Amino acid sequence: FLLDAAVESAKVIAAVKQAGKEIAEATIAAVSVFDVYQGKGVPEGKKSLAIQVRLQPKDRTLTDAEIEAIGQRLVASVVKATGAVLRS
Repeated sequence: FLLDAAVESAKVIAAVKQAGKEIAEATIAAVSVFDVYQGKGVPEGKKSLAIQVRLQPKDRTLTDAEIEAIGQRLVASVVKATGAVLRS
């Protein structure tokens, strides 16, 4: 994600966990930050934050389409809660 430098990582993690409560197919087993970067290639006053989300299927293996849909829901939750954009 690309977001304002003042936004705490905990706010991103909380947004993911909140969205995870609405997922019927799986639970979120873990959410962690694995990279925070400010510098060349990132606008002044912004930071790049990368997270890892581990899903635990409830009763079966998830399909690629289900994983993609869950990912989109989690991203939308972070965007809404923090004003972040998904960094490409």
